[in-house]
Amino acid sequence: MSDLSGIVKAYDIRGVVGEQLDAALVRDFGAAFALLIKPESPSVVIGHDMRESSPGLADAFAEGVTSQGLDVVSIGLASTDELYFAAGSLNLPGAMFTASHNPAKYNGIKLCRAGAAPVGQDSGLAEIRDTVEQGVPAFDGQAGSVTKRDVLADYAAYLRNLVDLSGVRPLQIVVDAGNGMGGHTVPTVFEGLPIDIVPMYFELDGSFPNHEANPLDPKNLVDLQAKVREVGADAGLAFDGDADRCFVVDENGDPVSPSAITALVATRELAKEPGATIIHNLITSHAVPEIVAEHGGKPVRTRVGHSFIKEEMARTGAIFGGEHSAHYYFRDFWRADTGMLAALHVLAALGEQDGTLSALTAEYKRYAASGEVNSTVDDQVAKQLAVKDEFGKRPGVTIDELDGLTVDLGDGSWFNLRPSNTEPLLRLNVEAPDEDAVRVLTDEVLAIVRG
Repeated sequence: MSDLSGIVKAYDIRGVVGEQLDAALVRDFGAAFALLIKPESPSVVIGHDMRESSPGLADAFAEGVTSQGLDVVSIGLASTDELYFAAGSLNLPGAMFTASHNPAKYNGIKLCRAGAAPVGQDSGLAEIRDTVEQGVPAFDGQAGSVTKRDVLADYAAYLRNLVDLSGVRPLQIVVDAGNGMGGHTVPTVFEGLPIDIVPMYFELDGSFPNHEANPLDPKNLVDLQAKVREVGADAGLAFDGDADRCFVVDENGDPVSPSAITALVATRELAKEPGATIIHNLITSHAVPEIVAEHGGKPVRTRVGHSFIKEEMARTGAIFGGEHSAHYYFRDFWRADTGMLAALHVLAALGEQDGTLSALTAEYKRYAASGEVNSTVDDQVAKQLAVKDEFGKRPGVTIDELDGLTVDLGDGSWFNLRPSNTEPLLRLNVEAPDEDAVRVLTDEVLAIVRG
């Protein structure tokens, strides 16, 4: 077997269908995953998104699992957090077939252990890759069986048990599912609630005919923003392709930063459990740890990436964690990320009072930010060193290298410059007290990076 490092990423397996991923290879991945988790579990739960290639690849993976004597529970069409729910509630390892927000030609596999514990390079993915590259050993025992199970109603009920929306005032919410799995989960989750859903692109279509299912890219929010303004809705929600991330816009159609959502949800969770720990990655706004501390919580900073967040949540017993990329993690959801649960918190907070979402979230916004600015560079290390040398000479500046380079200027301005794991890119995030300061600092760093 050829080198698979190009498709076995830090947290998942992902590639172009027909070129890098096909049924035969996926069957081997299924068999290798079965070998990895066989000592822990007799069964694997499998779900898939709406991409044209997903059902066939999920079936091939199931063949690989059963070829090693393990059974499969197939939940069929599912969002990624619905698969995590199944892995958590059934206490089984799981495999989700999705390429999330990537274009239609891609597909991939997100794996977890029983209880939705993450499987990354250091926790099984490298071992799976090695097994496939070296050739999966045959199993001469009896093959496992496949059973089908629909968990959507149980998933919806579980989420609604964590956030009570039954008493909120009537709300009108526009939801852009981006032709992704939000179109599958939203109707069931919101059924019977005092929330009028205005649906956009709920038809499941893995060719993404309307726009990419990536709400972090501003161009993919344009339709949602226009519809919210057109109908006078109270808010808008945009889900990515596998519906594990959720992006929020207010009644004016203006995006609400994931940092503000993190702070809002954190305060709600801290109200239930005073003094608890809240995780935030190092690119979230400094407003997040400030607000957590002001509400009596303990903020803990981590590297970017779901495996780091989940590990730190387990280590600290944190009740909630948020990332700048609109991933939200809940202890009561097996420390897994679920945009749907974050959305329910936002709507509950909005519906429990009479004000607008923009007014509600204003108190969680304290600084201006650049968003992520990417630069293609030949030598990531050299450029980072050049930036470190320049800013390290300045008085009052502190530098840490937990994840890339984080430079705090001591005046409310800071930035993080970190390399992409998969591309020759440096990613820059800048925060400062106002837009002018953000622009000046961004230009200054980019002059070095791109010079």
